[in-house]
Amino acid sequence: MPQIVADEAPAAPAEGPRTLWWRAVELRVGVVPAPVFLLILALTAFFVSRGTVASDILMNIALLAAGGFACAELGKRLPLIRNIGAAAIFATFIPSYLVYAHILPAPVVTSITSFTKSSNFLYLFISCVIVGSILGMDRRVLVGGFLKIFVPLFVGSLAAGAVGCAVGAALGLGLSHTLFRIVVPIMAGGVGEGALPLSIGYAAITHQPQGEVFAQVLPAVMLGSLTAIIFAGGLNALGKRRPDLTGEGRLQVGEQDLVAAADETSEMRLPVETIAAAAILAVTLYLAGSAGQTLTGFPAPVALLFLTVLLKLGRLVPPELERGAHAVYRFFRVAVTYPLLFAIGVAMTPWGKLIAAFNAPTLITIVATVATLMGTGYGLARFLKMYPIDVAIVNACHSGQGGTGDVAILSAANRMSLMPFAQIATRIGGAITVTLALVALRALGG
Repeated sequence: MPQIVADEAPAAPAEGPRTLWWRAVELRVGVVPAPVFLLILALTAFFVSRGTVASDILMNIALLAAGGFACAELGKRLPLIRNIGAAAIFATFIPSYLVYAHILPAPVVTSITSFTKSSNFLYLFISCVIVGSILGMDRRVLVGGFLKIFVPLFVGSLAAGAVGCAVGAALGLGLSHTLFRIVVPIMAGGVGEGALPLSIGYAAITHQPQGEVFAQVLPAVMLGSLTAIIFAGGLNALGKRRPDLTGEGRLQVGEQDLVAAADETSEMRLPVETIAAAAILAVTLYLAGSAGQTLTGFPAPVALLFLTVLLKLGRLVPPELERGAHAVYRFFRVAVTYPLLFAIGVAMTPWGKLIAAFNAPTLITIVATVATLMGTGYGLARFLKMYPIDVAIVNACHSGQGGTGDVAILSAANRMSLMPFAQIATRIGGAITVTLALVALRALGG
C-alpha cells in the first residue's frame, strides 16, 4: 500500500514591505489607523498653510476623529486618572485649552466651530443614542425606571441645594450669592437651556447687564460639569471592584437589556437596509420632537424621548428594526463619542470661563453640591430596588453642562445607555430649577 504522508505546514512568508505596512495600518489611535492619523495631520497643515480649511462634513470628520481619539488615547494611558474618566475629560478640555492658548490654528478652530454649531452634530448623536438605548430596553420595566428616577432626582436636588448653600455661606460667599450664582446654575441644565435663560431672567429682575450676569453664572456650570465627570469616572472604577452595586447601564435590579442580551453576532448579520432605516427613524423622531418644540416650547430631546418610549410600549417597532437601532447606537458610542467631545471642547467650552472660578470657596461649594446630589441618589437607590452607581450617575447629569455634559459624564462612566434618563435629569430637572429660581428671586425682590 502506498504510504500516506501528511502535508507539511507552509512556511511563514518572510516579512516584506507589504506585511510591515499592514502592521503599521493595524496600529490605531482610537479607531484611526496610525498612517491615516499622520496623513490627516499633514493634510491639515497643508490646508492651513493655504488658508482653505473647509467647514464641511468631510474636513471635520477627519479633524474631529484625529483630535478626539488622540486626546482620549492620552487620557486612557495615564496611570490613576485613566480610571476616573480621563479619556472624556481630556477629549473635552485639552481642545478648550488649545483654543484659549492659541495653539490650535485659527482656521481649524473656525472650521470646527462653524461645523459644530451649524450641523446639529450634538443632537444627531443624542437622537441615535436615545432611540437605540430605549428600543433595546426591557419594555416591562421601562415605565418603572422613568417613574422611579424622579425620586432620587427630586430628593437629591433638595439635599444638594441645602448643603451647597450651607457650605457657601459658611465659607463667606453669602447665602444669596451661593444659591443664585453657584448652586442653581449647577443644576440649571447647562448653558443654552440653563445659564442663558437664567442670566436673562436675573438681568431683568436685578436690572444688571445680561452679559455681566451670564459671566457670573457660567463658571459654576462648567466646573459643576467637570466635577460630575470626575465623580462619574470614579463610580465606574468602583463598579469594577463592586459589581453588586451597578447594573452596568441598567437602573433597576432584575432589568434586562433585551438587545444586548441577544447574540451580538445577530447584529452583524442585519441587512444594511435595516440599520439605515433605524438611523433614519432616529433622525425623524428628533425632527418630530423639534416640531413639537416649535409648537409647545417643550425641549426637542425630551419630546424625542417620550415619542420613542411610546413606540416601545406600543410595540410599534419590529424586533429587527430594534436591533438595527441598537447597532446604530453602538456605532455612535464607539466611533463618534470622542470626536464629538473634541468638537464640544473647541466650540462650546470656553477655558477662560472655566478657570475664572478657580478659588477655594467656590470650588469647595461646587464639589459639595455635586457630591451631595450624587450621594443622595446613591443612598436612595437601595430603597427603590435600583443600582446605586447607575442612579448616582444619572443624578450627576443634573449637574452637567446640558447635552454636552451628559455625553461627557456618561462617557467617563462608560454608561452611554443611560442617556434617556440623563436627558430627564438635564432637561426636565434643569427647566424646573430655572423656573423655581426665577420665581424665588422675584419674590425676594432681586
